[in-house]
Amino acid sequence: MKLRTWTASIAALVFSAAPVFAVEGNVQWTNDGMLQPASCDTGCCDPCDCGEACHCGSGVGGGGLLSGIGNGCVEGFSLAGALGISASSPWEVGGWTQFGYHDLFTPLSSAATGRGTGLAFNDVPQNLNLQQQWFYLGRQADGSNGLDLGFRVDGLYGTDAQKTQAFGNPGGQWDNAWDHGVYGFALPQAYAEVAVNDLSVKIGHFFTIVGYEVVAATGNFFYSHAYTMFNSEPFTHTGVLTTYTGFEGLTLYNGWTLGWDTGFTNANGGSNYLGGFGVDLMDSVNLTYVNTYGNFGLKDGGGDDSYSHSIVINTTLTDKFSYIFQTDYLDTADVNDAGQAPINNIGINQYLLYQWSDAIGLGTRIEWWKGAAPDVTPPSPFNTHSSRYEITGGVNIKLLDNLVMRPEVRKDWCPAEDFDQDMTACDFILTY
Repeated sequence: MKLRTWTASIAALVFSAAPVFAVEGNVQWTNDGMLQPASCDTGCCDPCDCGEACHCGSGVGGGGLLSGIGNGCVEGFSLAGALGISASSPWEVGGWTQFGYHDLFTPLSSAATGRGTGLAFNDVPQNLNLQQQWFYLGRQADGSNGLDLGFRVDGLYGTDAQKTQAFGNPGGQWDNAWDHGVYGFALPQAYAEVAVNDLSVKIGHFFTIVGYEVVAATGNFFYSHAYTMFNSEPFTHTGVLTTYTGFEGLTLYNGWTLGWDTGFTNANGGSNYLGGFGVDLMDSVNLTYVNTYGNFGLKDGGGDDSYSHSIVINTTLTDKFSYIFQTDYLDTADVNDAGQAPINNIGINQYLLYQWSDAIGLGTRIEWWKGAAPDVTPPSPFNTHSSRYEITGGVNIKLLDNLVMRPEVRKDWCPAEDFDQDMTACDFILTY
């Protein structure tokens, strides 16, 4: 759930009520990259009933611009189908491969700080990078019929891995040192889940519920990320998180974690509350509020009075248009025993998305963010509390049911620092 003035030129870039890869073959993606059963059809395999595995995966009919190439075997393939796991099974197995190219650094990374220094996801420019090679295994916990148990484990390799590791740990613990050059490995999720009726409880290492954009490439419309997502929000937590859905149109979240971005240990005594709610204001409008409060660990140097929140309003304007408004605020405790200065930043993101056809969607994101880059060596050129802006226009093109291309153009500028940059980028995501 991670201020704009719209102009005619911006509107021309706008599209898509959801990523056009929202339905990939025999599964449907949710915002955290998890799979839910969708529909079954025939592809490269012999005709099969929905829920039955075919020899090359759970075959589905093609819906992309290039569907049918190779007799449908590429877009018909899934790991679950190859292993004989039906769409109705609570077991989840799958993954995706993401390759991408961008011609410049995404701020707040820069040539001054160096390649792969972890100040933005896209910080290895002018290379074709394997950004996410992702596999997951799990079992859904379904409490609708009483007590049920589940789990989830996600593994990631690529240039995004270093930014997804438990960097809130003391050095080298959990996955925080699994690097070689600009590439690395990460285990961003490893949790057990207990569900009973309308209540579920996650225990372990899991993705944050803060914000609108997510780490998993399959959960975002755009290839690049907002300043707010990378600099004002956690990515992962280790702890306990409860979700209650017993009220109509209302979801409640409550939990406790070992600070921000930790993996089964913590730095500086990290300990904070994580919680909030999601509410349907009307049929086409949903509001989600999530906050963290307490000791964020490495992020705030061990202060005990840090606070952050994220507010996301998701609206469906028509059957093709959607609009998302997000604002984040982060305020860490005053200078602490670690001698770390407080962090204070705020941001506003807005997305206007339009679904042109089943295979093509377009969108635009406009952002204002005010904050400072973390202290790094060598020093970042973006280390003052200045207002920064970015506007991104992109297209999602579904080439196959499970292959999406996401070209985009992005402009970043900061008047106070005389910074102005135009970047082009494109990635491909193959899911299975």
